[in-house]
Amino acid sequence: MFKKFILAALVAAPMMLSAQSAVKFGMVNPAEIFQVMPETATAQNTLKAASDKYQQQGKALQDELQKKSQELEELEKAKAAQATIEAKTKEAQDLYTRLQNFSQTAQQDLQKQQETLMAPIQQKLQNAIQAVGAKGGYTAILDSATLLYKGNSMEDVSAKVKAELGIK
Repeated sequence: MFKKFILAALVAAPMMLSAQSAVKFGMVNPAEIFQVMPETATAQNTLKAASDKYQQQGKALQDELQKKSQELEELEKAKAAQATIEAKTKEAQDLYTRLQNFSQTAQQDLQKQQETLMAPIQQKLQNAIQAVGAKGGYTAILDSATLLYKGNSMEDVSAKVKAELGIK
């Protein structure tokens, strides 16, 4: 009986050890890697250029609105004809509406550009993480930013992901 127990334990032990060693977890900080990817800097520069262009156009509209407001104040002080004041008021209101519409359109366009530029970069990073996971035989690779506890068996694979992306 004792020999059968020893034999069963010897047969089962390698199976239990192989089952335990098959579970392999990694962690990575994708936000950190995303920031050091060269494509991210290029996309951010493109977005900044577009944003600067919109800011210049918005400033020109604001300056024009300020000028119209000053003209309107001067007409009111000079006690100009009511029809003239109403016409200038309408111009100022139309310009204000144009400025609001421009701001909204610019913001939407910048958001769309950001999504368009960043999506391929995020996909490239995701593909690199998946490649490292497949090559390394990881059960899962988790985001290190959301880990509440990290045991000793958790491996940081950030360097491997950077290598997969060609980042030093």
